[in-house]
Amino acid sequence: MPRKSSSGSAEEFFPEKNSLSAFRAAAADCKACDLWKRGTQTVFGEGPRRALVLFVGEQPGNEEDLTGKPFVGPAGRLLDHALEEADIDRSQTYVTNVVKHFKWEPRGKRRIHKKPNAGEISACRPWLEAEIAMVKPKVIVALGATAAQALLGPKFRVTKQRGQFIESTLAPYIMATVHPSAILRAPDDESRHLEQRRFIDDLKRLARILK
Repeated sequence: MPRKSSSGSAEEFFPEKNSLSAFRAAAADCKACDLWKRGTQTVFGEGPRRALVLFVGEQPGNEEDLTGKPFVGPAGRLLDHALEEADIDRSQTYVTNVVKHFKWEPRGKRRIHKKPNAGEISACRPWLEAEIAMVKPKVIVALGATAAQALLGPKFRVTKQRGQFIESTLAPYIMATVHPSAILRAPDDESRHLEQRRFIDDLKRLARILK
């Protein structure tokens, strides 16, 4: 029997078994907020159970929504390139998002990203907390303002504190930087190149703390 919609918390949909595969399967049925009605499917995190680094973005994009996999679109490909430049093994990282469904609005034939609201972030947060608790990363990297503020509070500003390591109860260290999608939205090639270089520099700081 299909579960009814919920206006509460993702915890209502938690499985009995405490494993990433069990949580991924359970999240597929999550209706803790209304985003399941618009998204094609839940996009849960992916990566090894004991990854040293856990990257958190805002939400899946169009390609992620269609494939069911996180960070496989243009922003994900930019992240792959930056990790390679910083000498961080992508296969040893865990990638996920604060919100597990794609929130979008139509613009012609395209589906354009729309920022999740506080209620949607709150409803979905238990999935992220469960992922962090199971992976137990050494460092959590928040990609963009939504992820950073969800983890570090509404007053946190990526523009002021990007690349800094912050102590947290969630992991030994948390670092925030820009989301790769922000780099892709740069107004010209020169700005894009500069922002990508700064992003890679942030990841090189991360690489040093992992050694």
